[in-house]
Amino acid sequence: MVNLPVEDEKTFHGRREKPGFTEAPAWETVGNGWRQLHGNFHDQGFSIEWHDFSTKLDLDWSRSFHPGSLEICLNVAGYGEVQAGRRSLELATSTAGFYAQNDSRLTAMRRGGERHQFLTIEFSLPFLERHVLPGERGVNPRLSRVFTETARDTAAVSEPVRLTTEHQQMVMSLRRPPVYAAAQRLWYQAKALEVAAALLYQPLVGEELFCQRYKRLNQERAQKVVEILKKNLAEPPPLEEIGRRVGCSQFHLSRLFTQEMGKTISAHLRDLRMERAAELLREGKMNVTEAALEVGYSSLSHFTVAFRETFACCPGLYPLKAQQRHTKH
Repeated sequence: MVNLPVEDEKTFHGRREKPGFTEAPAWETVGNGWRQLHGNFHDQGFSIEWHDFSTKLDLDWSRSFHPGSLEICLNVAGYGEVQAGRRSLELATSTAGFYAQNDSRLTAMRRGGERHQFLTIEFSLPFLERHVLPGERGVNPRLSRVFTETARDTAAVSEPVRLTTEHQQMVMSLRRPPVYAAAQRLWYQAKALEVAAALLYQPLVGEELFCQRYKRLNQERAQKVVEILKKNLAEPPPLEEIGRRVGCSQFHLSRLFTQEMGKTISAHLRDLRMERAAELLREGKMNVTEAALEVGYSSLSHFTVAFRETFACCPGLYPLKAQQRHTKH
């Protein structure tokens, strides 16, 4: 936990808050891998931050979460997990979700041995209450519970959702705002609320627009592709055959998969192969050569390059690194 300076708590919109809290110590080990893009949690009510780092050991991510806050994470790469009681939010590559806490504490970690790239937008609960009405129709019920006066000891996490092409484009624009410096205060606040509108609300019963039905169909098709790849890591079917199985042409399938998953089918296949190979090596079921062949690599050198790019560690040393990480935690 962060050692806070000794000072009196103050009441802020009915909530106790330690004004001296800062998340900077949580990111000391990653150096320039943490960068604030805009905002100030205490003064403006929101903060937008970009993260890009690798860590050898698991990182206690919860040390960066402000008391009395809700944070939305757009997770581009790397695995992170946030837990609130018995519920947990698992943020795999190309997923998004939110987590919130009042006076209670979330627990969270970022997995060691991976490169992490993610953007966060952290809101103070008083700021959100000025824009998201408690009990408003369509608000995620897990968020509504955090707003209530009886929820001072409540922490909550959402279910993960896939990062869409729109989310990916939003990450890029937030990192490089397309407006003059003088207009960035207004622009960033509008974008922060846009992200909140996209991820903190659910469709009402029976509410589904044509574009939403089209998008849902594309998401289902993309997920079918993922399942096909998982079952055929060593010898995946040709793209034309995959398209036939999910009900669209291979050309349309390539476009929709990239839009929904934020990466091409071949790139996602590589990620699945690396995850499976790492699992086999961690469990000691196979040596490096056997694991490479099991996931479809006939060239050991190509497998080693892909594994090192994914986990920042050569496959031969990975089981030892994973064991050391487990022992420390």
